[in-house]
Amino acid sequence: MVTRVGISLDQDLLDQFDRLIEKRGWPNRSEAVRDLIRDALVQDEWEDDDKETVAAVVLVYDHHAQDLQHKLHEIQHRSHASVVSTLHVHLDAHNCLEVVILRGKTSEIRHMGDALIGARGVRHGKFVGSTSGDRLR
Repeated sequence: MVTRVGISLDQDLLDQFDRLIEKRGWPNRSEAVRDLIRDALVQDEWEDDDKETVAAVVLVYDHHAQDLQHKLHEIQHRSHASVVSTLHVHLDAHNCLEVVILRGKTSEIRHMGDALIGARGVRHGKFVGSTSGDRLR
């Protein structure tokens, strides 16, 4: 069931929103608002340390860094039940991209993501928390 709602906005704010809609390619304002609401609900899930969530950790690192791959694998093996999958890509002769997909309690996978990103030798890391989707429609 779809319910119609109305909102009041300052014209300048609406103009900015319309530019954002065009830039991101949303088909209309309604879909943009739905996506923004869903994003806020996902962020709210991450405030509960015991909530079952999913995340992706993206790492870029020099594979020649001393013991780094061993350290990254060690971190993953300590919490192996949370690791759903990994993807490893050789970017060039020195750099690798690794994506680690995690599932578990927010506090546990956030801690693991921080440990992976904070490992000495990681050049760039990004933690992207998401949702299992069971609450979103």
